[in-house]
Amino acid sequence: MFRIRLLPVVMTAVLAACTQSPHKTEPAKAAAAAPTPARVNPFLAPSTLPFQAPPFDKITDADYQPAIMEGIRQQLAEVDKIANDPAPPTFENTYVALEKTGALLNRVYAVFNGVSGANTDDTLQKVQEAVAPKLSELADAIHLNDKLFARIDTVYNERAKLHLDPESQRLVEVVHAQFVHAGAKLSAADKTKLKALNTEDATLEAAFTNKLLAAANTGALVVDNRSKLAGMSDADIAAAAQAAKARGLAGKWVIPLQNTTQQPALQELSDRAVRKQLFEASWNRAEHGDANDTRATIERLAQLRAAKARLLGFPNFAAWTLQDQMAKTPAHVLSFLHKVTPAAVARARAEARAIQATIDKDQKALGKPAFKLEPWDWERYAEQVRKAKYDLDENQIKPYFELDNVLENGVFYAAHQLYGLTFKERRDIPVYQPDVRVFEVFDKDGAPLALFYCDYFKRDNKNGGAWMDNFVGQSKLLGTKPVIYNVANFTKPAPGQPALLSWDDVITMFHEFGHGLHGMFADQEYPTLSGTNTARDWVEFPSQFNEHWASDPGVFAHFAKNYKTGAPMPAALVAKMRKAGKFNKGYDMTEALSAALLDMNWHMLPASAPLQDSDKFETAALKKDKVDLSYVPPRYRSSYFLHIWSNGYSAGYYAYAWTQMLADDAFGWFQEHGGLTRANGDRFRAMILSRGNSEDLATMYRDWRGRNPTIAAMLIDRGLKAEPKKK
Repeated sequence: MFRIRLLPVVMTAVLAACTQSPHKTEPAKAAAAAPTPARVNPFLAPSTLPFQAPPFDKITDADYQPAIMEGIRQQLAEVDKIANDPAPPTFENTYVALEKTGALLNRVYAVFNGVSGANTDDTLQKVQEAVAPKLSELADAIHLNDKLFARIDTVYNERAKLHLDPESQRLVEVVHAQFVHAGAKLSAADKTKLKALNTEDATLEAAFTNKLLAAANTGALVVDNRSKLAGMSDADIAAAAQAAKARGLAGKWVIPLQNTTQQPALQELSDRAVRKQLFEASWNRAEHGDANDTRATIERLAQLRAAKARLLGFPNFAAWTLQDQMAKTPAHVLSFLHKVTPAAVARARAEARAIQATIDKDQKALGKPAFKLEPWDWERYAEQVRKAKYDLDENQIKPYFELDNVLENGVFYAAHQLYGLTFKERRDIPVYQPDVRVFEVFDKDGAPLALFYCDYFKRDNKNGGAWMDNFVGQSKLLGTKPVIYNVANFTKPAPGQPALLSWDDVITMFHEFGHGLHGMFADQEYPTLSGTNTARDWVEFPSQFNEHWASDPGVFAHFAKNYKTGAPMPAALVAKMRKAGKFNKGYDMTEALSAALLDMNWHMLPASAPLQDSDKFETAALKKDKVDLSYVPPRYRSSYFLHIWSNGYSAGYYAYAWTQMLADDAFGWFQEHGGLTRANGDRFRAMILSRGNSEDLATMYRDWRGRNPTIAAMLIDRGLKAEPKKK
């Protein structure tokens, strides 16, 4: 996932340290009583570290809010200067000038956004809730500034006569569209209404994030008897004991909640009652009627967004937000989802029948009555079906996926083979948490390209899921190179034990690094168009494309080695993995499509709709779209759907399926042209990964692929359609 920040698109300005002059005294007395020099806020100026990396060894929690507020003040002043410039509007004094504003705010908020998501605390959560409405007000102050928009509009209307280079032309079109999209053409009265809606929305989004983190931590399953963990590996049990110890629960075991509905431990736990407890802890995490219950928050957010859409002249929020996406309209999104859903659901039903048969057989062998398949049974018995059908056990393959080896000999190796990149760990760069590692990335010619931070282990103070973002964005105009980070939530092993990954974890590493490559290869003049600043239904394309290299034979053989012996995974086990590659795809696709459809249903509500009861709404929506399989819950329930309520994917979760289509179709091109080669990688980098949002995205894809994308490869790759027989 690419984490979208709650910031205006054009934002870039300097914290002047506010120090109070001491009272004048006689020289001797002044020397004797010299005050301790006032501490300078580290965000005062660009970092002096390589790539302007954040000086985490100097930053404290107390630095963020004053720097953010000063950054807001400075950007407002800079924007006001542009808006009131007496000179006629030009591309340079309006668009380029706007790109240069907000340097301080970009600097501090990029760091705050990263740390508050991955390593938060009570202070940072309070700052988050305090600054969210202020940032929303800033965005409105920029986008709804009549004088500023008049200048932007003038240049836009004259753009054909200005002989701008293609990227500058694109900037004019994108920024103008952003202002119009944000309400720049509304009346004064409607702008006032819009500002109020935006402020409340921002406040509730910040509150939702913090409620959900607390709810997930509180909802973790606490087990007081080791026998209840039967089926779990010794390493996972040790990790659960360590998690309990970290919470002051010595003598117990804690299974923390991942952000998705299904939990990894459900595959291993043999005690059905414990599985049910864990599933229900996940399913109900944010619905306990306490301070962390998110339902009232999301119900109001849906209502606010519908009202905002109506004010802006759209029938619903989805129609408004999809204007600048590849899909363009809710109808197009629904058409796409409805084309995929029947095949996914049909395959999930077939998978369920096989699982139910296994349950029946298993219970009969134990002399116990059969039971009906429920969501908390799926992962465990699906694994048994896989073992029986493919003779493959997840625990057989984990020893071949040690985290550091996957990173360096898998993720980095693929990047070297495709793009010529090399990596050197930098232990001299300060980090925000001891588990974080930093690598300097060198380009194919040996030149420094970027810094890459990776933070892979779950913590109670980390948001769920996995994501990528920048601490520093790339821009030739600003003279900055990318500083990228990847965050995940893999189980941290007990001290002295290796971090062994599931295959899904391996795919997650390749996925997030795909986002990283998109950011590292950014080669734009203007920050607004740089790197991952693209449409949501494009930004997941490079990441999902990069997943394919995890299973590429050459890459896989380079990292899939036993962590104890260094021996490669046996050929027979590799063959089993490949044979089982499309196993459970009906379930995987159905739970994801359910979430995407749920998102669309929430954000297609008209403003005239009453305040919803989220549980009833969810049930009705899933039934309407024919994805209400009792044993396949949506990947995210409404009450803990972080993507759509706080992470910028509202009416956008479909983008994962949409970009699967792009990624699978794109990988088909590589297969047609020799696969993993530098020539192919360099072409993909030049025509896709380095282009940011510098041209129309559909045109960009067509120019590279030679045609528009089709859904055919996706259906085959995801196991929803049989591969054509080879002649």
